[in-house]
Amino acid sequence: MSENIAMPTLFHHWRRRLAGSDRPAYLLVADLIADDLRTGRLAPRDRLPTLRELAETLGLNYTTVARAYAEARKRGLIDSRPGFGTVVRGISPSLRLRGGSAAEMTMNLPPEPADAALLERMHESAARLMAQGDLYQFLRYQDFGGTPEDKDAAAAWLRRRLPDCDVSRVLVCPGIHSALAALFSQLARPGEAVCVESLTYPGIKAMAAQLGVQLLPLPLDDDGPQPDAFEHACKALKCRALYLNPTMLNPTTLTVTRARREALADVALRYAVPIIEDDAYAMLPRTMPSPLAALAPDLTYYVTGFSKCLGAGLRTAYVRCPNVQQTQRLAGALRSTTVMASPVTNALATMWVNDGTAEAMLQSIRTESMARQALAATHLAAHSFQSQPEAFHLWLPMNGAAANGWSGVEFASYLRSQGVGVVAAAAFSTDGDPPEAVRICLGGKISRDDCGDALRLIADTLAHPRHPHATVMQ
Repeated sequence: MSENIAMPTLFHHWRRRLAGSDRPAYLLVADLIADDLRTGRLAPRDRLPTLRELAETLGLNYTTVARAYAEARKRGLIDSRPGFGTVVRGISPSLRLRGGSAAEMTMNLPPEPADAALLERMHESAARLMAQGDLYQFLRYQDFGGTPEDKDAAAAWLRRRLPDCDVSRVLVCPGIHSALAALFSQLARPGEAVCVESLTYPGIKAMAAQLGVQLLPLPLDDDGPQPDAFEHACKALKCRALYLNPTMLNPTTLTVTRARREALADVALRYAVPIIEDDAYAMLPRTMPSPLAALAPDLTYYVTGFSKCLGAGLRTAYVRCPNVQQTQRLAGALRSTTVMASPVTNALATMWVNDGTAEAMLQSIRTESMARQALAATHLAAHSFQSQPEAFHLWLPMNGAAANGWSGVEFASYLRSQGVGVVAAAAFSTDGDPPEAVRICLGGKISRDDCGDALRLIADTLAHPRHPHATVMQ
């Protein structure tokens, strides 16, 4: 931060403007600060004179200068805090939300890589599918679970994580959420309980409320959900299933360790409790522990899809069931709880799996996610956020001195007023005691540059708080 600025030329310019204007002096001084920021005469972190010094320099009374600084603070141009004096804050980028948004960071969507060759490849293959495919076949009802071709592609994709995946135990579904809804309805009746992480995918909370299923939160530590709590739920609370998002957990990006997966699988096996393994992000990390479906294959429903590794609009998901009988039962549950998966969407997913386009898109999204995480590491270097290199979201705790007194809810609310959308921890909490934190998504349709601008604004807001509980010198 610079010392108190002593810029005779600057203040001569201010005196001349004040003398030649009928605008109230307190408003004009705030205008001058904004103008000089835009032109470069002032720079962020420049220290301005005290109220008394500026009043003497400009020939104004103390009250007028105090009102001018208050107006500049209101506009977000300066900060005044005990021990620091009055400091130029800068002009935050102007960012709009949905419907033309450049900073919608609430929806956890994969980034959209600016790869012209890949986009052309996807256009060409989609056009070829429609030109060569049987259109009437696409318009007919199909069996729940997908065509033989779709199931073969699904098994091939799943073998990346489950090498022994048998096509007879695979179902093709209209998106991960529909598969989870069918599983919850099949495994737990109204009033019964399913164990979940204490912070988890918000769709699970809505789904459980709709189905009348109770959620039993499992405390999280650095390794994942605590197995002792899971065993207590199995023994004393008669939980009907365990739901886990074990890879890059939405929202915290935690990946459950190998040892913790083994401990959870051991409890599930001893109490014969089914596992729903929601591995939506499984294909993004280059290396990760074995899935629970490999540790407890006769109990685990392994669910993944393309919403997080290709695009949320490609509503095709794959489920590997514990056995053939459970596969048939789940197909029946899907039939009663969801509409049929779109034949066109399934055919496109199958084509992209078979011709390598899905793999190319996955690699491109992984690369773009890593670039955006590098931006986050640069802009949020002063803050202990949680993330992983290939993830496209991060978890920002709002505690300690670095949070400057913000609560998660206040921070999210204030950022929205500035044109940046993030989500406070309460949306993910299943135990009623959310931490002070926010989830920040780096993907979706925002460009890498817009993502960087938004992260810069977030860092600036943390460094220079302007909210009802911030301490400022009036």
